[in-house]
Amino acid sequence: MEDLHWLTATEAAAAFAEGRLSPVELMQALLDRIDRLDPAINAFIRLDREAVLREAAAAEIEIRGGRARGKLAGIPVGIKDIFDVAGLPTTCHSKILLNNIAAADAVAVSKLRQAGGIVIGKLATHEFAIGGPSFDLPFPPARNPWNRDHHPGGSSSGSGAGLAAGFFPLALGSDTGGSIRNPASANGIVGLKPTYGLVSRRGVFPLSFTLDHAGPMARSAADVALLLDAIAGHDPADPGSAATAAHHFGRDLGLGARGLRIGFVRHFHEIDIPAAPEVTAALEDAARLLQAEGATVETVSLPSLTEFAAVNRIILGSESWSIHAPWLRARPGDYGQLARRRLMHGAFLPAGAYVGAQRRRAEMIAAVEDAFRRYDLLLCASSMDPASAIEDAEATGRTYPRQARTPFNVTGHPALAMMCGLSSSGLPLSVQFVGRYFEDATVLRVADAFERASGWQHRHPPL
Repeated sequence: MEDLHWLTATEAAAAFAEGRLSPVELMQALLDRIDRLDPAINAFIRLDREAVLREAAAAEIEIRGGRARGKLAGIPVGIKDIFDVAGLPTTCHSKILLNNIAAADAVAVSKLRQAGGIVIGKLATHEFAIGGPSFDLPFPPARNPWNRDHHPGGSSSGSGAGLAAGFFPLALGSDTGGSIRNPASANGIVGLKPTYGLVSRRGVFPLSFTLDHAGPMARSAADVALLLDAIAGHDPADPGSAATAAHHFGRDLGLGARGLRIGFVRHFHEIDIPAAPEVTAALEDAARLLQAEGATVETVSLPSLTEFAAVNRIILGSESWSIHAPWLRARPGDYGQLARRRLMHGAFLPAGAYVGAQRRRAEMIAAVEDAFRRYDLLLCASSMDPASAIEDAEATGRTYPRQARTPFNVTGHPALAMMCGLSSSGLPLSVQFVGRYFEDATVLRVADAFERASGWQHRHPPL
C-alpha cells in the first residue's frame, strides 16, 4: 500500500481487519515520515519510538487473533500536551510545568486506549492553551504544513499541523474559544468542538471551567465520528460532564444533505467582522453546494460577534485568572510574554463584569436555541482570513481575533470547522457547521455530505 500516511483511521482499521496492512507497518511508515519532516514543523514535544512500536506489535497480535480491543485497535492518536498521559510530563508547553509528570491518563486518553488506540506522542500547543505562536517557550511553535512560514492555528497547534502533515490519522484537542476549530481551519483538516459536557475534561489542564471542551480532530468527518464514539460519555467526576445517552456519532454518515434546513449566519462575516474576499466567496460556494445537494439554506441572524467575543473574553479572563493567579504572582517570568499578558487581563475584571457576562450568556443561548427551532444546522465562517506568517506578530495579533468560533463556546453547541477552499497563496479556507445540543451526529452528517460533494478532504499540503 502506498502513501500510508494519508490513510484515514477508518481506512487503516479496515486494512488491519482484512490483513492488507499491519499496525506495525503503519506505525513505522508514520515514524519515518515524522523523522523526515517534523524537524521543520515541530508538531511533537515528545515521541517514544520504541514504546509505540511495541504497542503496535501488541495490537497486531490482538487483531490477528481476533481479539481487537475496539474500533481504534492499532490506530495512532496524537495527544495535545495539556492532556495527561500516565508517566509522561504534561507541560502545557510552559516552563511552569516542565517536570509535571502525570500519575494517570486523562479520561479521554484512557477511553481511546480502551478502544485500542495507541498514543503516538505529546503535541505542541500554545502555552496553557491561551498564548499564541511564541518563540520564548521551552519548545518551538508548531508550523503550518501548507506553508511552514505560516502559523497552524491554535491552541491545538501540534494536533492540527501533525494531522495535515500526515503524522497520525487522529488527535485530541481542546477548545475554549476555538482551539480545535482554529487549527482545523488553518490546516485544512476536520475539528469538532462537541456539545459542552459530552467529553470528559478530567485530566485536561483547565483554562476556563465553563468554556472548556475536549474533542476529536482528524482528516475526515468519519474519523472524527470514530474518535468521538471512543471518548464521549458521562464522567461523574467532571462537574461539567453531561449525563446523556448520545452515542453512535457516525450513524448518519452517508445520508447526505437532502432535507436539511440550514441557517446561514452571513452577518458574522459580512457585517460584524468583514472577511477576506476569498473567505466570503468560499462560504458562498459552500452554501450553494449544499443547496445543490438538496439542503435548504436561508439567512439567519444571531447576536453580533462583538457581543459574543466580549462575553467570552470576560468569562475566560475571570476563570483563567482564578487558575493561574498563584503562579502569576510567584513566577511571572516563567510564562511566555503572550500567555502572561492574556492571563493578566483577568486580574482587573470585577465580579460584576463576570456576573453580567453570565447573564448575557443565558440570553445568547436563548437566541441560538430560537434559531434551532427553525433550522437543523447553522453555517457560518470560522476564520475570516487565511493563516498569517508565523513570525509576523502584528499580523497574527490582528487576524487571530477575526473569527466566528467563540459564540459556540459561549453557548456550548457542537461546532465543526473544515476546509472549503484554498486561498490564492495556497493556504486553506474554512467553513463552520453548528448543531443542536447533543446532535453532534447531525453536524457530522453535513460535514460528511460536504466532503463527498466538494472533495476538499483529498487535498493535502505539498510536502
